[in-house]
Amino acid sequence: MTGINWWGFVGVVLVAYLVPGPDFAVVLRSAARRPRAGVAAAAGAQVGLCAHMVLAVVGLSVVLARHPDALTAIRVLGGAYLLYLGGRLIIPTLRRRGRSPAAEEPVSTRSAFAHGLFTNLLNPKAVLFFAAVLPQFVVPGVAPVAVQVAALGLLDVLLGVLPWSIVVALGVRVAGVLRRPRVRRWWDRVTGTALAGLGGGLVLVRE
Repeated sequence: MTGINWWGFVGVVLVAYLVPGPDFAVVLRSAARRPRAGVAAAAGAQVGLCAHMVLAVVGLSVVLARHPDALTAIRVLGGAYLLYLGGRLIIPTLRRRGRSPAAEEPVSTRSAFAHGLFTNLLNPKAVLFFAAVLPQFVVPGVAPVAVQVAALGLLDVLLGVLPWSIVVALGVRVAGVLRRPRVRRWWDRVTGTALAGLGGGLVLVRE
């Protein structure tokens, strides 16, 4: 598959990873609570990406992208989920003084993995990436389309190791500062507001 513009694809993928979005916010928040939770959230996001890749290989992502009602349902569910995550961070900081309950409770790797997984699965931008952006790098005649999509999708998943490692490391770096109750409360409010804002944007956006 020498005819594929691999370096161009790598550049597009890395930019997509590093532009802050729902996955970025969930991984950073999890890593700031606990390093292993950050790794688990990143792994969950990549597993979700694998699911999108499988859908693209069998052609379902293209079908979803061409049917606004299906894509709208995914968008609304994803937005509602982000609103839920944001609310879980913000509400406890408003009800009590001192350390927020969310900060005191350990974040399990299973919970972090699930947050990363569902955030990615319900992200309509991931569907559109595999349905509209990735096909631009498919070269007719080089290899079967399904094989090219699978190869590009697998590269996308593997490339995520580097940017997610950077995000997790960033979360670990700020974890020490977040041990201060006042800073933790404001961190939860800011990250919760960011997640809720992303979720509200998905719910309210007009096609």
